Amino acid sequence: MNNLFNKKILLIICGGISAYKSLEVIRYLKKRGANIKTILTKSAKEFVTPLSVASLSQEKVYDDLFNVENESQMDHISLSRWSDVILVAPATANTILKLSNGSSEDLASAVILASDKNIFLTPAMNVRMWEHPSTKENLIKLKKFGYKIIGPEVGDMACGEFGEGKMTEPIEIVKQIENYFFNLMENKKFKALVTTGPTREYIDPVRFITNKSSGKQGLELAKSLSKKGFETTLISGPTTLKVSQDINLIKVETAEQMFKETQKNLPADVAIFSAAVADFKFKDQKINKVKKEDYINLNLEKNVDILSYVSNHNSLRPKLVIGFAAETNNLRNNAKNKLLEKNCDWIIANDVSNKSIGFESDFNEVTIFYKDKKRNDEKLLIKSKSEISDEIIDRVISQLN
Repeated sequence: MNNLFNKKILLIICGGISAYKSLEVIRYLKKRGANIKTILTKSAKEFVTPLSVASLSQEKVYDDLFNVENESQMDHISLSRWSDVILVAPATANTILKLSNGSSEDLASAVILASDKNIFLTPAMNVRMWEHPSTKENLIKLKKFGYKIIGPEVGDMACGEFGEGKMTEPIEIVKQIENYFFNLMENKKFKALVTTGPTREYIDPVRFITNKSSGKQGLELAKSLSKKGFETTLISGPTTLKVSQDINLIKVETAEQMFKETQKNLPADVAIFSAAVADFKFKDQKINKVKKEDYINLNLEKNVDILSYVSNHNSLRPKLVIGFAAETNNLRNNAKNKLLEKNCDWIIANDVSNKSIGFESDFNEVTIFYKDKKRNDEKLLIKSKSEISDEIIDRVISQLN
């Protein structure tokens, strides 16, 4: 099966001696039926001509951010929305620097900054440039932003030196893009359910108890699932987070509402319960606002344990059930106990007493505990929540397959 047929690929060619290889990349992609649009940076035109690129791609070549003829089309937006993926080949040290700093000084960088698609970078530079600490630091930043890196390879360079920094061969680049689309198609057969955010348990129409969950980790998990091809539903308690249209968002407030929506959206292949659901609700919620001079006795009763219910429900149980444990002490023991008590497959635990991770932070550090005793616990060291999510979902895909 040809996984590139009719796929829309935006190729950005930057200025480096390896730019000539981009012509071969276009040829391979076209041979597999892909639709190609290209952007040439100013320096790229010193190495390949717009005419040669246009001849191979059979499309117009874009090269100027401020083109009066195309001003109304806003190329940096329309190109990023048109593409299925963006491929930067070659990606020079200068390009990597600009992208790591969020620069948008030309059409190529503006398109990338405006894009919500997966972006593949194929670095190509002198071995000393590749090994320079600033280049390594910039690549770490880009990986945190979600960029995918192809190569480089070790070999002879145009400058006469030998080492790492040589651009990956065109056929291998195309294979990796093809594998990306293949995995997307494979994952489309999977349905995923994620819960996130806090819940609210009302005392009266204006007062409630809740917790500090921001919902950020759950949203990043849903985004990672969706980007990797899963049909994804996100059930969210009250948050201010923005969710893209490719994720089926269901907004709830109370634990009971979250439970009912979870039931409605099962079965699924994987369910990830990252929401911080209130354990208790008020027995007698007041119809009218309680005045401060009124005496009120707050009687509590337990909410349904959503994770335990799903884990132990024979007909609705997903193939993979994952719970989260936000702990402040005895993380390992508490997480292991929760894993057994809830009968879920994995527990992902984090230490929320650490203010730099967890609640409201954009970063996290988690440990995955597995019910399968053959698998060792895995600690994912502090990273952005989007990176943590990608690592978790890669493990989900391996498990489901």
